Amino acid sequence: MKAIGYTQPLSVDNAEALLDITLPDPVAGGRDLLVEVRAIAVNPVDTKVRKSATPAVGEHKVLGWDAVGIVQAVGPGAELFKPGDRVWYAGSITRAGANSQLHLVDERIVGHAPQSLSDAQAAALPLTALTAWEMLFDRLRIVPGKQVGDALLIIGASGGVGSIMTQLARRLTGLTVIGTASRPETQAWVRELGAHHVIDHGKPLSEELKRIGIPQVRYVVSLTQTDAHFAQIVECLLPQGRFGLIDDPKALDVTLLKRKAISLHWELMFTRAIFETPDMIAQHRILDELAALVDAGLIRTTLGEHFGVINAANLRRAHALLESGKARGKIVLEGWG
Repeated sequence: MKAIGYTQPLSVDNAEALLDITLPDPVAGGRDLLVEVRAIAVNPVDTKVRKSATPAVGEHKVLGWDAVGIVQAVGPGAELFKPGDRVWYAGSITRAGANSQLHLVDERIVGHAPQSLSDAQAAALPLTALTAWEMLFDRLRIVPGKQVGDALLIIGASGGVGSIMTQLARRLTGLTVIGTASRPETQAWVRELGAHHVIDHGKPLSEELKRIGIPQVRYVVSLTQTDAHFAQIVECLLPQGRFGLIDDPKALDVTLLKRKAISLHWELMFTRAIFETPDMIAQHRILDELAALVDAGLIRTTLGEHFGVINAANLRRAHALLESGKARGKIVLEGWG
């Protein structure tokens, strides 16, 4: 089968940073599905792994943690899907990624793809939607339909996770949703996705919140540059507020949270798959529920740019755009050239 991989961590401008390769076809066992990959999306985790993880000598590392495809075969323990089913998922970071024509994935972290979206449109959503859903409803314990009168601040609302979190919070909760974005085009994007207010994270967040008449909020989710914003985040949160993050700040002085009794919540979408937690199948249910929301017209795709067929050259371009920090929404590739 065709695949894209690498043998050593390299800068994205190096032609060998990602390579077109051929690998043996995998075989489904246990609760695995063998999926024919139709479309993929690129996430920051792809660039982080490519720059840091060294494969074993003589092997290629295959990235890719967003996929839409057709089930070709199921393992003997699989019971949720059958060959021919169209599926979407983010997969597990502990296994080979989906940048390959055929891919193995545990059925407990797979959902039925939304019928109303094309393969490319659907591929934009799984990883970021799972991250956003788990942060809002599992980590911060926000109750759908509740929290009327409270506010949520999403720092970095124009990116992949922010684009879907803004929609979920607006459609499924009673929260006042405030997104941050620094450029006119990204601010317009966040408003289009349903944010009640958009503020500029290039300015002090506390001053920007006062400008819109909401000096403090019950919830803050930081999706990027948390260390740069941390002092302002603490100032913006109400006493006994809740703070969630997904990025990797070099250091945080969490003692700043104590005076206000602010709780801290870290979200990693891969945790359930890494540890095969007893509730691992929750991701199957979340993805099925998200598909229903999409098909009902309540949630839209966050596809930002379509980079063409799945090959090494196009993936290098996608990685470069992500690393530039200028991506809006998700970058998707589709089909095999």
